[in-house]
Amino acid sequence: MTTDHGYPAIRMYIAGEWCQGGTGNTAPVIDPATEEVIGEVPLATGDDLDRALDAAARGARIWRETSIARRTAVLHAAADLIGERAAEIGRIMTLEQGKPLAESTGEARRTADTLRWHTDDARRAYGRIIPSAPGTVLTVRREPIGPVAAFTPWNFPVGGPNRKISSALAAGCSLVIKASEETPATAAALVACYADAGLPAGVLNLVFGEPAQVSAHLIASPVTRLIAFTGSVPVGKLLAAEAGKVMKPSLMELGGHAPVIVCEDADPGRDARRAAQAKFFNAGQVCTSPSRFLVHESLVEEFTAEFVKAAEALTVGDGLAQGTTMGPLANERRIEAVERLTADAVGRGATVRTGGERLDRPGYFYAPTVLTGVPADAALLSEEPFGPLAPILPFTDLDEALGIANSLPYGLAAYGFTRSSATAEKLSDGLEAGILSLNHCGGSVHEAPSGGVKDSGYGREGGPEALDAYLITKRVSHLLAD
Repeated sequence: MTTDHGYPAIRMYIAGEWCQGGTGNTAPVIDPATEEVIGEVPLATGDDLDRALDAAARGARIWRETSIARRTAVLHAAADLIGERAAEIGRIMTLEQGKPLAESTGEARRTADTLRWHTDDARRAYGRIIPSAPGTVLTVRREPIGPVAAFTPWNFPVGGPNRKISSALAAGCSLVIKASEETPATAAALVACYADAGLPAGVLNLVFGEPAQVSAHLIASPVTRLIAFTGSVPVGKLLAAEAGKVMKPSLMELGGHAPVIVCEDADPGRDARRAAQAKFFNAGQVCTSPSRFLVHESLVEEFTAEFVKAAEALTVGDGLAQGTTMGPLANERRIEAVERLTADAVGRGATVRTGGERLDRPGYFYAPTVLTGVPADAALLSEEPFGPLAPILPFTDLDEALGIANSLPYGLAAYGFTRSSATAEKLSDGLEAGILSLNHCGGSVHEAPSGGVKDSGYGREGGPEALDAYLITKRVSHLLAD
């Protein structure tokens, strides 16, 4: 069933059944390109959450006892369905989140590959035998931690939830996942792929609801054994504190304010184009988005000119329209935030080189913006912009640039451009970040770990490390019978 906008009717998925909330309460879903209401998302009650938790408890036992060969077959089948449905998942994503259709479809296809990678990697979750005393067998075993409560935001509506779902299911865990109420149909389309692939009822449960109420309920429940969250630093700290009260481990992938250091020997034209492409991807609504550009004073004018040229070449519009290269921001909150940050910077003396305003049309559209002369006390240099804002600052000494880059409490991603291997090594050693890319602005990949340091969180998603949070390490000492 779809609405007049071609948007699917949304349901939660609990214990293998698609359902509405117990009270029938809903919240509107808005198309950010038009500001029109295109659907309604059901909101879970406490009873709904308890049903999901009970289902996850049963599902955890079923899935843990399922052979690794069978688990692999089901998850590979789900990956195939995600790939087959990528175009439709992408269309839904663009309707409710706004990003260009090519980005949405690409995200769905990468999601299928991520699931395949984690599924196969889980087949190598080996234990070990440790030499010990005669008559004693000492082993280490890796086992599923149990039911997981997961929480994901709206900026990557299929990739974000799937990073948690794929790792948890590959490790043998069950989940209750609360995806964003702003992008619910994409999450439901993802979960449908798992359901249609034959995942047993209760192993994966999808709910929506008032965020504070849902998180408090799921974290406090004795059923859940791990809290996995992606989102802002303030909310992450709150959830981590609540998990700590009940002694539950948590996986926190939080925000950042990624510095970019363009060294004296860099190629200012090429590197500006690469950096601009990454900056305006998903309209800058990426936790690893490059957001503070520190450029050597000898290159800063050429770099800025090329960056402005790249920004002005973008076609901003409805993500479903042919030729669009940057869509709207996802909601009114983001528009208000970037307007405030721009006004604050300009009020303190910054110059807008391009953009700097909301577009005069329906939808949450904001022009790709480049600013220079941004003073150190501007909010833009200390608050994560999460939008299409690019402040460019000159520096004279690399140690000075490293000091500025590391001065914030964030430590998620960082970037550097240089043609010198010695300088590259200095950047690698000196930048305080969990993710570092040199001579490009690479995003997350499923075969390598991603995660932050300092206020940007802890734990890793991607790579072999992705399974660590979802597995417990059990030591077994077996004294053989006489």
